[in-house]
Amino acid sequence: MKKFNALLLLTALLAGTVSAQTNMPSGGGAMPMGDAKKEMPMAASADMAEGEIRKVDMDSKKITIKHGEIKNLDMPGMTMVFQVKDPALLEKAKVGDKVRFKAEKAGGAIVVTDIQPAK
Repeated sequence: MKKFNALLLLTALLAGTVSAQTNMPSGGGAMPMGDAKKEMPMAASADMAEGEIRKVDMDSKKITIKHGEIKNLDMPGMTMVFQVKDPALLEKAKVGDKVRFKAEKAGGAIVVTDIQPAK
């Protein structure tokens, strides 16, 4: 029975390896590091939402942003108050600034983790 269980485990592991290899980019090899770096900014910017800063509250470490859709949170555009992950983000934010920002759910709240000037 132990041999049978070991054989089942080995078969499952091998099946997973074959499945992972079939999902690799064409060419069968790993993606060269240079190509991965080129794709990273696009993925990171896809999580960024656009908005306009309406209020900066340094004391409570919160920011009010009128924003468009936040795709990674499946949230439509609206004006709302966010907590910030790092209070230093508020130091460079001014009312009226057009920004791109990233927000995530953390501890039951939606938290801004990055703010950049809009281009």
